[in-house]
Amino acid sequence: MRSARFALRAMLLLLLLLVGGAVIPRPLLSPLEASSGSADLRRILVLSGPIHTDIAIPLDDTTRSAFSFLDAAGVPVGHPQARWLIVGWGGRAFYLETPTWADLKPLPVLRALTIDRSVMHVDVAGNALASQPGVDAFDVDQDSLEKLIAFVAGSFAAETGAVAAIPGAAYGAYDRFFEARGFFNVLIGCNTWTASALRAAGLRSGLWTPLPQSLALSLHLFN
Repeated sequence: MRSARFALRAMLLLLLLLVGGAVIPRPLLSPLEASSGSADLRRILVLSGPIHTDIAIPLDDTTRSAFSFLDAAGVPVGHPQARWLIVGWGGRAFYLETPTWADLKPLPVLRALTIDRSVMHVDVAGNALASQPGVDAFDVDQDSLEKLIAFVAGSFAAETGAVAAIPGAAYGAYDRFFEARGFFNVLIGCNTWTASALRAAGLRSGLWTPLPQSLALSLHLFN
């Protein structure tokens, strides 16, 4: 009985932390609204899955210039039908070794639950991405978009002064993995990275959003 009560209290505490983390905004106060008109706004996307979130950045001259190293790595950012650059950050073992749930293995799960090196995953998509399920759109001004781009670019780890793809690491023909800055664990993971990137773009999120669901809730509450 004592063990059951402890487990119940732990579950309730975790639930309170998840709810509190989603409904307490970060930053606490809403920033002043930009004076730019709607014509100056740029759309970004947040892609939510069961356990992971990605950000989609519109592909234009600014984005292609900031991520020019991707073309050399095999990510076709210059393709005429590529409209979105999809980026995500996550734990190295789990991200690389679990392209589908059928590939789930104990060791990558253990690394994700403890601590692991991090990687960036990059892909491109066409216009249809914006209408897919699990995709939320947010409008930011050009300055905020450039801050988001700078945050994402700064998340790549440069080996010997250059950013290079991890050899043989990809889910398909056009996506690639890259070494990233920082370490991953389940408490400070892919969704908290997404929240930090979005805050760099001027969006508000919850104080702690380790799940896609808590991140999505906070984004809809505060933006």
